[in-house]
Amino acid sequence: MNGWMVTGAGGMLGSELCALLRARRQPVLAFSHGDLDLADGYAVRMAMERARPRVVVNCAAYTDVDGAESSEAAALRVNGDAVRRLAQACAATGARLLHLSTDYVFDGQAEAPWPEEARPAPRTAYGRSKLAGEQAVLTELPHSGTVVRTAWLYGAHGRNFVATMKEKAAAGEAVRVVDDQHGQPTWARDVSQRLYELGELQVSRAAGIFHATSAGRTTWYEFAREIYRLAGADPALVRPLSSEDLDRVAPRPANSVLGHGRWAAAGLAPLRPWPEALAEAFSGIGTPLATR
Repeated sequence: MNGWMVTGAGGMLGSELCALLRARRQPVLAFSHGDLDLADGYAVRMAMERARPRVVVNCAAYTDVDGAESSEAAALRVNGDAVRRLAQACAATGARLLHLSTDYVFDGQAEAPWPEEARPAPRTAYGRSKLAGEQAVLTELPHSGTVVRTAWLYGAHGRNFVATMKEKAAAGEAVRVVDDQHGQPTWARDVSQRLYELGELQVSRAAGIFHATSAGRTTWYEFAREIYRLAGADPALVRPLSSEDLDRVAPRPANSVLGHGRWAAAGLAPLRPWPEALAEAFSGIGTPLATR
């Protein structure tokens, strides 16, 4: 085959990446969870040996942040152990691996953006499981493994914050949204483009850690107000809320803003500002708005 293999292909990011690859006439083997269970080491080895892909992109993950607090072993099997087996299969077949990770590997307590080289210190079971996956990739594939951290992801496929807020805006519904968590809303399509570029880049320039989030920063509250504005609804319907009022099982990072220093070193541009991406993505996300 010597093309691309995408795991988690049925998800938000995997769907965008597969569509991009097909549009560029790249051979792609797309696996959803039902097609390939990454926890099954034998199945992973057989799939890799049969396909012999040039680039593997792992978009599969255990993503239940609160559920992981009581099921950390289950999260670790998917986000850590299975990733190590996938990385080992890539090493055995000579494939490159691009692995998706998250801002949750940091404690979220700093005020400045987190650079790629910042020391991880996860505060949640989910974050610890994702860090285990990162370490597996960088250990098993020190010269050809790439970790791509992203955050606050939205897109046309699956449930996400933009789709939810867009529906509420269409209904003229008042909402309360946290205003003390900072991050970078990021369109899955923009991330898929960077994944493609990394996969086409010289291996030595693409190895290591990259942060694929949009430029700029905002809060969930301000993000929701912008969604209401784009939907033609009154942003005043969005009211601020503190994280303490949410009473989540797992703590959410106060600062999820990621730095983008590695892109310039690789000869690639960082992602564009988040309001620009959101404006372009907006019409394709969620159900059509009701006439107001």
